[in-house]
Amino acid sequence: MAIQLLCITLFISFLLHAIPTSSQETADEHDFDYRNSEKGPGRWGLLRKEWSACSNGSMQSPVDLLNERVEVVSHLGTLKRSYHPSNATLKNRGHDMMLNWESGAGSLQINGTDYILKQCHWHSPSEHAVNGKRYDLEIHKVHESKDGKVAVVGIMYKIGRPDSFLASLEDRLRLVAGSKKNETIAGIYNPMDIKIGSRMYYSYIGSLTIPPCTENVLWIIFRKIRTVGSEQVKLLRVAVHDESNSNARPIQVMNGRSVQLYNNQKRILPHKLLVELSLNLLIMLCLL
Repeated sequence: MAIQLLCITLFISFLLHAIPTSSQETADEHDFDYRNSEKGPGRWGLLRKEWSACSNGSMQSPVDLLNERVEVVSHLGTLKRSYHPSNATLKNRGHDMMLNWESGAGSLQINGTDYILKQCHWHSPSEHAVNGKRYDLEIHKVHESKDGKVAVVGIMYKIGRPDSFLASLEDRLRLVAGSKKNETIAGIYNPMDIKIGSRMYYSYIGSLTIPPCTENVLWIIFRKIRTVGSEQVKLLRVAVHDESNSNARPIQVMNGRSVQLYNNQKRILPHKLLVELSLNLLIMLCLL
């Protein structure tokens, strides 16, 4: 009986990881909001049957990237970006601003799989946290492979020097900031102009952060925190048509998931080892 139960468990686990995800997020701003309301994040999974993962999923995003749960590795490898300038449309979705690329914007190769870039959008404050700290803005670049697997690249920002990519979009953002015109042809934009500034990144398995909260999404979060102008953040925030003053989903529980940090230089030490080394150094100083 124990062997049969083990086989069933392994089979279910295989199915969960084999079923392709979908990068399709709901686009209707009236379906949900970010307030403490009947349509707020705590009730997303109850609003529609197909959104049930928002409530009962076990691999939900965003998460807090705590040092003590991060495993520093060097085997993940540098991400291979192959992006190209392509025509894009800017849309105010009511819960965020989205830049949607037509075909030809290029792809990201991860572990031998090519993930084609579909769109990017912004959340403020950042949805992911690092050691309990959320930053002022986070961009999500959504990719999808030919067999339907989803990979999302996240970059976080703090208030400071304006971001050059957003600066190139500001005129178009103002066009769709109001309620009368919610979509405009943006023109040709190069995804490579969204700077990452570092080769180090976190990686874990999670979900889409808005309904339907689909799971088995591969997340890549770059470790470097970049800067963005305060006025740029305000311009992006105009998209959220409610009084929540946020379009960031609350932090979700890890449920035992692992988080890896790719560092090819191996300069960062795990949290526990840092504490141990610090204690040893303190003891040595006391003995001098």
